[in-house]
Amino acid sequence: MSRRRSFARSVLMLAAAVTLLALPGVAVHGQGGATFAPHPSTQLPARLVTIDMLKRWEQELSNWGRWGKDDQRGMLNEITPERTKAALALVREARTVTLQINPIKKTGSDTGTFGENLHRMARVHPVTGAIQGALDVIHLSLHDGLQSHMDALCHYQGPIGRKPGEPAVSYNGFPFTLTAAGCIEAAADRMGPGYLTRGVLVDLPFMKGVKWLEPSTPIYVEDLEAWEKFAGVRLGPGDAMLVRTGRWAKRAAEGPWNYGQQAAGLHASVLPWLKARQISLLASDAVNDVQPSGVAGINRPIHQVTQVNIGLPLVDNAYTEDAAVEAARLKRWEFLLTLQIYQLQGGTASPFNALATF
Repeated sequence: MSRRRSFARSVLMLAAAVTLLALPGVAVHGQGGATFAPHPSTQLPARLVTIDMLKRWEQELSNWGRWGKDDQRGMLNEITPERTKAALALVREARTVTLQINPIKKTGSDTGTFGENLHRMARVHPVTGAIQGALDVIHLSLHDGLQSHMDALCHYQGPIGRKPGEPAVSYNGFPFTLTAAGCIEAAADRMGPGYLTRGVLVDLPFMKGVKWLEPSTPIYVEDLEAWEKFAGVRLGPGDAMLVRTGRWAKRAAEGPWNYGQQAAGLHASVLPWLKARQISLLASDAVNDVQPSGVAGINRPIHQVTQVNIGLPLVDNAYTEDAAVEAARLKRWEFLLTLQIYQLQGGTASPFNALATF
C-alpha cells in the first residue's frame, strides 16, 4: 500500500472515530454510565452495515422452508451421515479436549446476570450440617457469561423493526411463543439429540502473533479467509466453526471485564459469507457478535439473522484454550467435534459440553 493510500485510510478512520459517539444507536451504554464505542473501522463506508441492509438480508439469507415447513433444526440438517463419517477420519492421535468452560465457583463482572451456577450436596442435616449421602444438586444459568451454551433457534425473534401489533416469529416462520415452560417451537429439544461433525478452530490471535484480540476488535470476511489460507482448510457445509478471540487467555491474565458489551467478534458483514459457506454450527469464546456491533439500532445482528433467518445455531462462551494448544502443537486446526444436545423441553438453550478429538 502506498504512503498516500495509507495516510488517506488513517484519516478516514480518525474521522470515523471522532464522529462515532454522535451517531444514534451506535455507542453502547454499560453499567455505571460507561459508554463503549464500536471499533472505528465498522463506521467506514466500505464496512458500514445498516438496519436496512439487515432487513434485506432477512429475506435474501433466509432458509425458511428449505427443509420443509416443520423443520426446527436449521443448518444442523447439513450434518449428514456422509459428513459425520468423513469427520471420524480426522481422529489420528485420539487426543480429546473439552470445549466447555466450568462455571462453578467462578465470580466476576462477566457472570451472575441471569442467575447463579452452583453445585451442592442434596442432603445436608439442617442442624449439624452433616452430609447425609453422596448426592448432588447442580444449578446452571444457561445464558450466563461463564456458561458454554448453544442457543436454541427460538432464542431470538424477528422481524427486525417489528411494528406494533405485528406478530413475532422465530426460525422457519414459527410464531414466537414463550411461556413459563419455555419456547413452544424451535426449542433446544427440537434440534436433534446430538451430532458428530468436523470442527474447525479459527485461532486469529495465533495467526496474528498476539495473546488475544483486544475488546471490540471486529472480525471481517478477509480475516476468516486469511485464516483458511494460514491453516490450510476451507470451511464448508456441515462444519462447526469455532472462533477463538482469546477471551479466556485475557481473563486469566487480567481478570474479568464486561465482555458482553466490549468484546472481539464477528462483524455483521460476515453474515452473507456464513450463509454462502453453509456453516452448520457457529461458536465463539465470547458472544459471537463484536461488541459493540457498530450497527446503529441493533447490537447483536449476528445473533439475530443467524438464528431467526439462516437457522444457524450459535454457541456462546465456548472454551477454546485447550483446543488451541493441541491444534498449534499438531499444526492442524480441524478435528472431530462431538456434541450432545440436552433434551430440555422448551429450552432456549442447551449446555454446550462438546469435545474436540484430534
